[in-house]
Amino acid sequence: MIEILAENLVMLKQEFKRNYNGTSHIQEIIPVSKSDKLPIDEKHLKMLHLFAEKNPIYYNSYEQKISDIQCVVYEGDINEYWLNSIQHSSSRAPFSPTWILSAYLITLLAKTMDYKQAIDVGSGDGRIAYCAKLLGLETYGIEIDNELVDLQKLISTSTTYDFHPNCADATKFDYFTLNLTNPAFFIGGLAKMGGDILANSIIEKINSEPGIKKNTCMVFAGTFSKKYSSDDMSEGGWGLIIKKNNLRVRKTIALPTVWTFDQPDDTPYIFTEF
Repeated sequence: MIEILAENLVMLKQEFKRNYNGTSHIQEIIPVSKSDKLPIDEKHLKMLHLFAEKNPIYYNSYEQKISDIQCVVYEGDINEYWLNSIQHSSSRAPFSPTWILSAYLITLLAKTMDYKQAIDVGSGDGRIAYCAKLLGLETYGIEIDNELVDLQKLISTSTTYDFHPNCADATKFDYFTLNLTNPAFFIGGLAKMGGDILANSIIEKINSEPGIKKNTCMVFAGTFSKKYSSDDMSEGGWGLIIKKNNLRVRKTIALPTVWTFDQPDDTPYIFTEF
């Protein structure tokens, strides 16, 4: 079911891209109400819109019918936060978010796979943690940039959804203070843009706690774009890390992100477990 939702969202994004004539730095869409192609809970849709409405990176919105689905188009600018996010010596990847609806679908998939906690590593504006909280998971955002954490706190307060933002270096954070049982770690950043450093640091910590290891999911954002080509393009650039750590791929779904808006291929999210 979620795979079908993902495919329909990708088709909707492609139609939106073909007809979009705006000039905003970032743009994305959220349906106004559920439909046959995207039968998403109405209350959840309302909360996804609320996230965008309370998020200052979006400066404009308007309604538009796309493939017979009435949507709200949100336009924004992340340049200020993008620049701030790469000024830290320990920063692993610049802020470039997935779509809000994509964040919802990957956390919904984590929930259907029976994971109880969502740890958003390199959490940016907190959209993955927010969606996980909306779906009833225990959530934590780990972000090194203080201005992005302040943005998360602003959104958390204005939406009344506390998704527990933490300002910390994800490679040094003690995740076991969170009393994890069945966690899903969402790794922010492509493998060759700092995500590998984040993933390896967390995997090293998990390997030291065998009780948690067997119940842990690692979710990687991959790419098949030649723009981010590397020697290893298997599993969206994560193949070597997956093989080295004996991870098993359970699911892969492709979804729209800010950085793939102008690309023919969307972002594969690879769900793996030990």
